Amino acid sequence: MNGGEFMVRVRRKEVVAAVLPVQEHWLPLSNLDLLLPAVDVSVFFCYKIDIPHGDGDVDVDDEEKYFRGFGSMVRALKRGMAEALVSYYAFGGEVVSNSVGEAELLCNNRGVDFMEAQADVRLDGLNFYNPDLSIEGKLVPKKKNGVLSVQVTELKCGGVVVGCTFDHRIADAYSANLFLVSWAEMAQSKPLSVIPSFRRSLLNPRHPGFYNPSLDDMYVPISSLPPPQPGADHLISRLYYVSFEQLTLLQTLASGGGGGIRRRTKLESLSAFLWKMVAKSASVMENAEKKTCKMGIVVDGRGRLSNGDDDKTALMATYFGNVLSIPFGEKIIGELIDQPLSWVADEVHEYLKAAVTKEHFLGLIDWVEAHRPEPAIAKIYGKGSSDGPAFVVSSGQMFPVAKVDFGWGKPALGSYHFPWGGDAGYVMPMPSPARDGDWLVYLHLLKGQIKLIEDAASHIFRPLTSEYLKLVDFPPVIT
Repeated sequence: MNGGEFMVRVRRKEVVAAVLPVQEHWLPLSNLDLLLPAVDVSVFFCYKIDIPHGDGDVDVDDEEKYFRGFGSMVRALKRGMAEALVSYYAFGGEVVSNSVGEAELLCNNRGVDFMEAQADVRLDGLNFYNPDLSIEGKLVPKKKNGVLSVQVTELKCGGVVVGCTFDHRIADAYSANLFLVSWAEMAQSKPLSVIPSFRRSLLNPRHPGFYNPSLDDMYVPISSLPPPQPGADHLISRLYYVSFEQLTLLQTLASGGGGGIRRRTKLESLSAFLWKMVAKSASVMENAEKKTCKMGIVVDGRGRLSNGDDDKTALMATYFGNVLSIPFGEKIIGELIDQPLSWVADEVHEYLKAAVTKEHFLGLIDWVEAHRPEPAIAKIYGKGSSDGPAFVVSSGQMFPVAKVDFGWGKPALGSYHFPWGGDAGYVMPMPSPARDGDWLVYLHLLKGQIKLIEDAASHIFRPLTSEYLKLVDFPPVIT
């Protein structure tokens, strides 16, 4: 078995709503929310259950064992969800269109689709390296209604996978992380450590508005994008781990050597390395010498908009919604291949500088206001086709995996899963739960790009395995 050949049986489906009534109301999306396309984001957590859980393979038809083990976990998850939705009511609503065609959120306590499932595979038998095979369509739900869907799956060994899929127009990863931690706190009957804020006035446009013309090249009306061009290659998803030692070496090289006065971050260093790799994979394209390679990096604007104001810092720290920008760099393919890593890292650092300011985000809010109601999008999202490859890096280093403990221990693995549907690729590095300092890296890139990275950098990007995650010490299944 390759870790993806298993069946998943949905045992129960229901809708979990907030435990207290929610006054029905409309919540407008902010200008920054309106820059997101209608795409769903998935995240999943794998739990190795060390408590006795039946006598071998789980038999969900044995109701007594079911309600003593997995059933008690599900009840805790549902109770915690119902309580968390009181504060996080946006996740219990529905996205609808207003009179001018813009998305709005109807906060009506419609609730969250919640599924209980069983999979005939052990946790240590899952193919973590290939989430297209083992996670997509199996352990994370396809959202059909509402804003958030959840699937809780019991595995043969008693392990549990909690998968969630949410509408990106309503929440960025920062917001989703707030909810996940709060849900875990509610499941353990703990008080909420954070109360989310939906204060849209924090992101109001200025009057009169003003924005730097450079934003016209970073964001574009959707109508101006060319139709997708079918290609011979296709995007696939893979999960790797990168050791602390390799990250440190990349950082040293990206900083110009040990004696360099500039010091690049690990994110800048890894991103620069991937930019070179993706460019190299495109060198076989027709007229490659004339084509460019683009790389964007997602910037969270919460700290930028606060700009040292303690009161606004506290407000933005709890703000629920999208506060993102995606600046990108564009370089000739041959230049990225030929120049040293330190040069590429300098280019990354330079194009990020303009987007990590308060004025950039205020300008972006004003840019959207000037173009409403015509929908717009980050230019790089639809720019990964005939004019050269493109991809986006989004740091998941603040992903609070260890805090998503529903009462049966920390996850053995937590990861976002985001085959986002754009022409461009997507990369998210996250903290490793297995070894401090290591990173897990989710790559959603063209198959040819993945192959080159694996061929040229297998010492850096190592396939994520059960052995690395320390999952192989389950006792033998008794049959």
